[in-house]
Amino acid sequence: MHYVAITGGVISGLGKGTITSSLAHLLVNSGLQVSALKIDPYLNYDAGTMNPYQHGEVFVLDDGSEVDLDLGNYERFIDRNLSGDNNITTGKVYREVIEKERRGEYLGNTVQIIPHITNEIKKRIRKVALQDKDDVLLIEVGGTVGDIESMPFLEALREMKREEPDSTFLFCHVTMIPEIGQSMEQKTKPTQHSVSALRSIGIQPDIIFARSKNPLSIESRKKISLFTDVPEEGIISINDVPNVYFLPHIMHEQGLAGYVVQRLGLSNGSFKDMWTGIRNNLSAPRDEVTIALVGKYTELTDAYFSHKEAFTHVTGMTGVKTAIKWVNSDLLKSSTEMLEGVHGVLIPGGFGYRGVEGKVVAARYARENKVPFLGICMGFQVAVIEFARNVLGLKGANSSEFDNSTADPVIDLLPEQEGVSDKGGTMRLGSRKVIIEDGTEAMSIYGQKEIFERHRHRFEVNPKYIKRLTESGMKFSGKDEEGIRMEILELNDRHNFIASQYHAEFKSRPLKPAYLYMHLVMNATKYKRGERN
Repeated sequence: MHYVAITGGVISGLGKGTITSSLAHLLVNSGLQVSALKIDPYLNYDAGTMNPYQHGEVFVLDDGSEVDLDLGNYERFIDRNLSGDNNITTGKVYREVIEKERRGEYLGNTVQIIPHITNEIKKRIRKVALQDKDDVLLIEVGGTVGDIESMPFLEALREMKREEPDSTFLFCHVTMIPEIGQSMEQKTKPTQHSVSALRSIGIQPDIIFARSKNPLSIESRKKISLFTDVPEEGIISINDVPNVYFLPHIMHEQGLAGYVVQRLGLSNGSFKDMWTGIRNNLSAPRDEVTIALVGKYTELTDAYFSHKEAFTHVTGMTGVKTAIKWVNSDLLKSSTEMLEGVHGVLIPGGFGYRGVEGKVVAARYARENKVPFLGICMGFQVAVIEFARNVLGLKGANSSEFDNSTADPVIDLLPEQEGVSDKGGTMRLGSRKVIIEDGTEAMSIYGQKEIFERHRHRFEVNPKYIKRLTESGMKFSGKDEEGIRMEILELNDRHNFIASQYHAEFKSRPLKPAYLYMHLVMNATKYKRGERN
């Protein structure tokens, strides 16, 4: 097995996850089998209970693991489904070590960071490497060099390089190159200090990814090489790009894949650029539509990261650009002015009552004005609540999540959630089969009877109200295997109104955009031309 560890320096937020994903993409398209692993140094067991304002979107894998959004990037860039083992957290490591200590597995030894914590980290990394049987495992370390919480992971990686055979382990370091003054002079001193800090813990980088606004100058490249002992061909310029899907091309032009393969002693085929058409469509889209994304975390758009990516995938495939209009749902309770002029409405998932009434207003606006609509998870539930209130006439209809005393709980708690007190990892999570009904809009979208999509919810459509909803014009065109849980809804008199209980955005890929997002954008282009269906 060959390993490539990617660390960060100077500041966080330099795009380490995108750089890791792009390197993985290059290696995959050079004929290698590649997987990726993210290390998150926080004490949380996983990302499931974390506020999106603190950590961005919670990404869900097929096996139901709630993980860092970077794993979504990995899946999109290498077109591969990962598992919860591909995300290591401090919480997972310490929990395992403490449980072993309680079982007496350390034979009375004093349990310490070194070797017990570091050994557990190495065991988990090697487990992924062995079970996947890939050529290369990329290991991204969250945070920056010098962070206290990252130290055990960096020590474990230092030990791994020492233990593995020669030429099977590379260290990459991502740093910032600020550009200062009127001349925008590139300063390499932060990179020099960052590499010095890395060396002080026994790690010498083999590759440096230099993040800067503009391409790295020849002089800067030479200076970085001189002060870090990294060959010039190992200094990779990562300048700002209009879209992350341009980054692998920039890396390829600098010979990165060949350099990594040569340093690891691997053999590979010639690189196949699969994204030429995507980059062309992203660079020069033929059309543009405006989609209102109605949510309560709109001040931090990374809370809806996979939705943004799904729209980008549609653009890359069709050439139709989506201009997202970020609409704070709290502001819709008093006026729908912010929705006027949009060509489509998306209501994404979420938790808690704040902002829900504004989402109900948005769903009603889309339904009554024939605006193309897509609801995801809570957006699906909101569409049911709105329809029950304004079509069925159940004015107090609500979800028992928001109002446990409502007379009409059209959305109610899943039966298996009764009595569950723990919040982490206890929802209906991961990939589940959905059965699609023939002769429906959903069938025209998917073209197949069975699909598998990822879920993350506790509440569902109350079976007691399904008959009344369907008799009034709402069709549940997708259900679970037992036919009990409603998965997809649409309206009998419309082709451009659809919602899903599952998160279609999590499985969208650049060459395989999510069907529901493609459907929304294509209907938005029709709406823009004046078609109301």
